[in-house]
Amino acid sequence: MDTSIIIKAALILGGTGLVLGALLAVASKIFYVEVDPKVELIREALPGANCGACGYPGCDGLAEVIAKGEAPPSACVAGGAEIAKQIAAILGIEVKEEKVAKKALVRCGGGKNEVAHRYIYDGELDCEMAQQIGKGPSLCSYGCLGFGSCAAACPFGAIVMGEDGLPNIDWHKCRSCGVCVEVCPRGIITLVPEDKKVHVLCCSQDKGKDVRSICKKGCIGCKACEKICEFDAIHVVDNLASIDNDKCTQCKKCVEKCPTGCISVLLKGHHSVEEVAGTV
Repeated sequence: MDTSIIIKAALILGGTGLVLGALLAVASKIFYVEVDPKVELIREALPGANCGACGYPGCDGLAEVIAKGEAPPSACVAGGAEIAKQIAAILGIEVKEEKVAKKALVRCGGGKNEVAHRYIYDGELDCEMAQQIGKGPSLCSYGCLGFGSCAAACPFGAIVMGEDGLPNIDWHKCRSCGVCVEVCPRGIITLVPEDKKVHVLCCSQDKGKDVRSICKKGCIGCKACEKICEFDAIHVVDNLASIDNDKCTQCKKCVEKCPTGCISVLLKGHHSVEEVAGTV
C-alpha cells in the first residue's frame, strides 16, 4: 500500500481544516454582533414560560424589545408586578403605578351533577374534539365541556380538574397569561380583576325554562339580581345576567337573591365560593 497517498490526503484535510478555521475566525470578527448585557439580565428575570401572552416570540424576544425600550418593563403579563419591578431596576427606571392583576375565571357552574347529558363521551380528553361530536355530550351548548384542555395548556400548573368535571383555577398560581382563554373552544374562560369576587358563573343565553330543564346552576334571566342591585351594576341581557365591575360594590345582595346560585362569591378562584347563594 502506498503510504504517500495517505500522507497527502491527511495533509490536504489538515490544510483545509486550518483554512476553514481561519475563515470562520475572521468571519466571527467581521459579523460579530455585540449583545446588550441588559438583554441577558432581563431574560433571567422573566419567568421562562414562553407563553406568548406578551405578543412577542417567547421570553428571548421580549427581553430584546424591553432592553431596546420598545416595550415597557411590565410587558410580561405572566410575570406580574414583581417581575416588572425587577426589570425596571435592571433598566434603571421606575415602574408606573401598578394595576390590579387579572385572573382567569371559568364562567360555568354546571358540573356533571348539575347539567344533563345527551350521551357518554369516550374519546380523547380534549374539549375541541369532544365539541366536534354533536357539539359535545352536555345538553348545554354554552357550558364547560369538562375535558381539561385548559388544564393541559396552562404553563403554570394553575388549573386542575375537579371531581365535578369543572376546572379549578388557583389564583395564587395564575399569571394571567391568557393561554386557557385561547384554548377553550366554548370561550367561557375570561380574565377578571383579582379584587372583584362577585361573578355570574353562566354563559347561557337560552330562555329560563330551557335552562331549568337541563341545568340546576344556570342563569334563568329572572332579573331578580337586577332589581335588587342598588348601584345599577347588574343587568340581564339576552337572558343572561352581566355584572359591571366598575359599578359593583361587592355588596353580595345579588348573590343572596339569585334563585339558582349561578351568581357566586369567589374566594380563591373558581369553585372556591362563599356559600351565600340561593338554591333552586
